[in-house]
Amino acid sequence: MPRLPASAILIGLLGLIPFLGCAAATLWLPGDKGQSYLSALIAYGAVILSFLGAVHWGLVIGATAPRVGGMRLTLGVVPSLVGWLALLLGGAVGSGAALLLLIGGFAATIYGEQRAARAGLVPPGYMRLRWGLSVTVILTLSLVAMVRFLGLRINF
Repeated sequence: MPRLPASAILIGLLGLIPFLGCAAATLWLPGDKGQSYLSALIAYGAVILSFLGAVHWGLVIGATAPRVGGMRLTLGVVPSLVGWLALLLGGAVGSGAALLLLIGGFAATIYGEQRAARAGLVPPGYMRLRWGLSVTVILTLSLVAMVRFLGLRINF
């Protein structure tokens, strides 16, 4: 399996900017402005979760001899469904439920990817990148959820 391109690391890190920016705005801006950024954070989380499932589709479809292809393709759809459900929950139940579902979705995805890595199904270096990105996303979403659940506002 080919190595992970160096540009993937840079692009992956750049992909954290919307998470960190929206989280900061959610925590610092008052009222509707903060709520708008919270909605954007949830939407971006759902999009990225869908992207993570698509990665495995690409790995299976691009492989010359796909191993466990059917199961991997099926599991590749689950992050998209979780992201979609988070969007629905955000509107119907509230942002707290959406954030918790996204946190669970990212945690479950990294767990599944770690299992794929043990089976040699992802490129070398992929898991180092994914762990760094996933931990950052999970901590960011968790901070926002905790501050929002406690009704706190961060002021400087």
